[in-house]
Amino acid sequence: MQLVEVGTNATYQKEFIQFPVRLYRGDTYWIRPLDTDVEEIFDPERNKRFKNGDCIRYLLLNDKNETIGRIAAFVDYEIANLDNDQPTGGVGFFECINDQKAAFALFDVAKTWLQQRSMEAMDGPINFGDRDRWWGLLVDGFDREPNYCMPYTKPYYVPFFEDYGFKDYFKQFTFGIPTTWSKLTEMSQAVKDRAKRIYENPEYSFRTIDKKDLPAAAEQFRHIYNAAWGGHSGVKEMSAEQAQLLMQKLKPVLDEKIIYFAYYHDEPVAFFVCLPELNQVFKHVNGKLNLVGKLKFLWHMLLKTNHKAFGVVFGVAPEHQGKGVEAAIALRMPHEADHNPDFQYTELEMNWVGDFNPIMVRFVSQLGSKIVKTHVTYRYLFDQSKPFKRCPVIGKKK
Repeated sequence: MQLVEVGTNATYQKEFIQFPVRLYRGDTYWIRPLDTDVEEIFDPERNKRFKNGDCIRYLLLNDKNETIGRIAAFVDYEIANLDNDQPTGGVGFFECINDQKAAFALFDVAKTWLQQRSMEAMDGPINFGDRDRWWGLLVDGFDREPNYCMPYTKPYYVPFFEDYGFKDYFKQFTFGIPTTWSKLTEMSQAVKDRAKRIYENPEYSFRTIDKKDLPAAAEQFRHIYNAAWGGHSGVKEMSAEQAQLLMQKLKPVLDEKIIYFAYYHDEPVAFFVCLPELNQVFKHVNGKLNLVGKLKFLWHMLLKTNHKAFGVVFGVAPEHQGKGVEAAIALRMPHEADHNPDFQYTELEMNWVGDFNPIMVRFVSQLGSKIVKTHVTYRYLFDQSKPFKRCPVIGKKK
């Protein structure tokens, strides 16, 4: 076996993209990611993480010079020590044939590279970017298609990570839920009652966004996001510029009727951002958004062939938490669906509910949803004699 650095070698860069295509050929549920979404991660011109960090990619070749594995290692010095007992880097975009020796060779080279940069641990598989993309190893839910930019990985990867010494740092649950009241048969009555109280309270109001005024929506989103999430482990506050860029990036795929904001006396206090589940469209373009791919994308969007939405992010300002606002805004989609016979979406998947947030796990479960996928973010301490600590639980005193 031979490890080669991808670097600026055009052949290796192409092979980094093409290897999973061959590896998952014939897999019913795997959806090829867009080439440009993967390439963007490793482009210093497009990925802001390069300003305070670095990354490297490797391919593993067999004796016939055929690719049998790939991995990326990265360090973001801005967050390496954030809420960690030790400087922690990351590994991701791991793909490998079913061969433990090959997998361990990939882990070893990533570990060595990170050690050379003063890291003492590595999380994986994660992204050289934000948590909402390419984060975690699929450990349950192999019989469902992945959501856009969420990992779908081989079942045999689980023992690779665990036998190497990676430990469960936190779990990320994806919940599935129907979008109509009639099918929410297991919803807690307490949730319904809390939502009803908010709906009947004239101090609260709910609106969807207006594409014509995205800058205002972006600023409201940032205001709530920083209040709800800015202080949590591993999460930095969002700048005004980041919020505006995010909204503009999402603009081509936004569906105004499934992005909800809650207001208290006209002050934004909660949001539930949902999007059309884009993989249900992108699975028809074979990873390419060239002219043909764009035409296919537009065709499926215009015909509304996608009936699945997914929850991107959910947040409630702290002073309004526990009052029923969570329930009221989470149930806006069933409310809209029941009042609109032409409502496009029949199912909703809510990504990225971490087990370190038991309040949210319990709440989403009370909506009548079920866990349909589980990803695990693993952590590997280079000094295995040191005590391992899982991600701190939100709201739990240290």
